[in-house]
Amino acid sequence: MDEELRAQEPEHEPVPPDAAQQITEKAAAAVVPGRMPALYLGHGAPPLVDDPLWVVQLEGWARGLPRPRAILMVSAHWESAPLTIGATRDDVPLIYDFGGFPERYYRARYPAPGSPDLAAKVRGLLSGSEPITDQPDRGLDHGAYVPLTVMYPDADIPVLQISMPTLDPARLLSIGEKLRPLRDEGVLIIGSGFLTHGLPFLRDFRFDAPPPGWSTEFDHWAGEALDSDDIDALAGFSSAPGARYAHPTTEHFAPLFVTLGAADDPAPPVTTITGYWLGLAKRSIQVA
Repeated sequence: MDEELRAQEPEHEPVPPDAAQQITEKAAAAVVPGRMPALYLGHGAPPLVDDPLWVVQLEGWARGLPRPRAILMVSAHWESAPLTIGATRDDVPLIYDFGGFPERYYRARYPAPGSPDLAAKVRGLLSGSEPITDQPDRGLDHGAYVPLTVMYPDADIPVLQISMPTLDPARLLSIGEKLRPLRDEGVLIIGSGFLTHGLPFLRDFRFDAPPPGWSTEFDHWAGEALDSDDIDALAGFSSAPGARYAHPTTEHFAPLFVTLGAADDPAPPVTTITGYWLGLAKRSIQVA
């Protein structure tokens, strides 16, 4: 996909004038006073920052949220067992874990402060249930920093990334549940993936390419399951319509379960962003 993306000139449809406001209002209405929500978002690829609609949507989402004291990122691009805590220093460089893009994407910077205090809290909450190790020289990968450059461009909020030690939904739900108390301390928990991610099956690499049938089928199925808060159905996603093509590997769906595990409100998640990018579903959610 990298070579195909590099070869394409971005093509954009006009951005609706109320695109940001609609998302801001949805996000703000779903916030529970005194606690941060948890998010699952599509992080696209480095060219996300060139898509005016997606940028406006993510900016609008951030405006509808309380300002986080810190951000805990779980990205599809870091699978490592045991659960690993990334860099907590301020000077660790980003990980440009992609190839074939224009040079400017490799000059991206996101010098957010590290958060050793948050790392200590994560360790304490998961003690006794998850073995934990540290990788102090691992910076943020593109699944973490790309959306943050849009949502919180000043890079002045401490960010900590942790790995996914498994792709098993039940275990990831449990991890999210144990991390839930962080939300009462102003921590924004973000699972970063892509609701459909069938890269091997894409043929049209324009930003506004029509979505393949398997992408719309899985997206519609997931939207209905999310709207009904059907966690069991979501955990059994491998039998969903289009799943074989939407997720030939499942790491981009897996962060959703950390986010869902961090929810404790009986209300269903709020869908903030829908639509497609390269034909892949951008559907993103917020839980109370």
